Amino acid sequence: MEFSWEAVDGVVAALLWPLGVWIVFSGVDDLFVDIAGFVVSIRGRLRNWRPSRRELLGTQQKPIAILVPLWQEAAVIGRMVQQNSAAILYREYHFFIGAYPNDEPTLSEIRKLEKRYSHVHLTVCPHDGPTSKADCLNWIFQNIIAYEQRHAVQFEVLMTHDAEDVMHSDALHWINYYSGEYDMVQVPVLPLRTPLTEWTHGVYMDDFTEYQTRDMPVRQAMGAFVPSNGVGTGFRRSALDQLASRDNNCVFEPVCLTEDYENGLRLGLAGAKQMFLPLHVEGMATREYFPHKVRAAIRQRTRWVTGIALQTWDRHGWKGSAVQKYWLWRDRKGLLGSPVSLLTNVIFAYVLARCIFGVAMPDIPLLHAGAFFAVYRLIYRMVCVGRIYGLAIALCVLLRVPLANWINSAASVLAMKRFFAAKWNHQPLVWVKTEHAYPSQAALAPQTMRLGELLVANGYISEAQLEHALRSKPGNARLGEHLVQCGCIDEESLYEGLSLQRCIPQCRVEPSHVKRAVARSLPAEVARRNKLVPFRVEAGHLVIAGPELPTPELRDELRRFTSLEIEFQLVTPSNYAELSSALLPA
Repeated sequence: MEFSWEAVDGVVAALLWPLGVWIVFSGVDDLFVDIAGFVVSIRGRLRNWRPSRRELLGTQQKPIAILVPLWQEAAVIGRMVQQNSAAILYREYHFFIGAYPNDEPTLSEIRKLEKRYSHVHLTVCPHDGPTSKADCLNWIFQNIIAYEQRHAVQFEVLMTHDAEDVMHSDALHWINYYSGEYDMVQVPVLPLRTPLTEWTHGVYMDDFTEYQTRDMPVRQAMGAFVPSNGVGTGFRRSALDQLASRDNNCVFEPVCLTEDYENGLRLGLAGAKQMFLPLHVEGMATREYFPHKVRAAIRQRTRWVTGIALQTWDRHGWKGSAVQKYWLWRDRKGLLGSPVSLLTNVIFAYVLARCIFGVAMPDIPLLHAGAFFAVYRLIYRMVCVGRIYGLAIALCVLLRVPLANWINSAASVLAMKRFFAAKWNHQPLVWVKTEHAYPSQAALAPQTMRLGELLVANGYISEAQLEHALRSKPGNARLGEHLVQCGCIDEESLYEGLSLQRCIPQCRVEPSHVKRAVARSLPAEVARRNKLVPFRVEAGHLVIAGPELPTPELRDELRRFTSLEIEFQLVTPSNYAELSSALLPA
């Protein structure tokens, strides 16, 4: 059979009309949400609903349990607990970490953490894994109940996290503050910043930024259910107890691959109050690495599409009000929209190539409208990404769109194949493993806000005070010290801001509470030169107070004098002067 370009042109021409209809229909749908998002943003800024930082930190701390389900995460769980324990400013929390009997490397790592940290507890599932993530979470929940009975305590908030999560130092404070009114509070989730050459990870940066800038606030404002993101979700205990009482003590649905989305829907249908913290709240987000390779991304997104679009449709249909149904439609339209978007990219490239060679394609007016929506959608996404990650990453959105469409299309096709094959064979869908990595401290450094911006955002100083300080500051002076000298901020508030910026706990240490032997565990000359005072030894850690931010070189130097793990906490210069005068030899 002889190949014919004319035949291909005919097929392409036949596809242009239905593709144009879909692009315009989907574009109008997205435009509606964009407009609603703009209205929600303006309304939120006019209401100025946020509490002050002092009000946030001054709220009585409820006991919070952090549930971390694991399968083959021995390589990352240790660093996750260590780094987050050092960064979290909240005190009333415990990690409950679940693993399987046939995952000995992960069990071994958790047991080491249990010995080192008093707030870390292991749950061993009663059967081999992997099952579903929800099944592991349910066994962790049972272990929490047993822990409460043994220690006569009750955790008022339960929070879910994964082994690769970098928690914001104030996240637990925000969840604690709003858990008095809301049954579920969701902290935004963002991918960590990576180089421009990390194309696959860049797709996650694009998708998450647009979705959490637009969809999540709008669906909350419209009264639809707020899906949990799986990490950074705080549940009020009473709400989870109600779910458990209705579903045979299963807080998390064990047959679901996306138990997070399922729980958000179940709570929404039950009338629970849900809240999504907007992205503009002082950089508040749980950050993590996502897959860097196309195959791993397709595998992860296949699980997401299977759970969100297919399992939930199968289990719940189209329940709820008209608003709920609308958002269920938006969550599921990717089953068709993702392959269509990829097909649109292919046809666009074909039409462009044929036009270059002088072959005119049909001029269909509907396609002009489709082209408008496609360009508008691209610009909108670039603006969202630019606000979080900067101009350079935003400009590369155009290059990442075809890759994003390929990944989402492949995931949609594989999800349908996997789901219907499991249905046909009467087999359960199990936890699909995604390789995880935990970021180094150097990788986290670019995520911090500038000190002046952070102090303004948290209400410590005004924009006018910051501008005046920047103009009047001598060239070699540090901004924070200059603000204190000008009377714009007191020393205690400045160090609260530094603590928030660098994710290092800030405290006040009374000299009378420090054992002299601990204070002299470092050579006096080294301690004075670096403005440090050791003040506590706990769980294999030497906790050191100082008014300066620790550098990697300082950490390396101090390791020569102690075999203990070193942990820093910030104190004000005044507090340091008291400590050094009372505890360090002249």
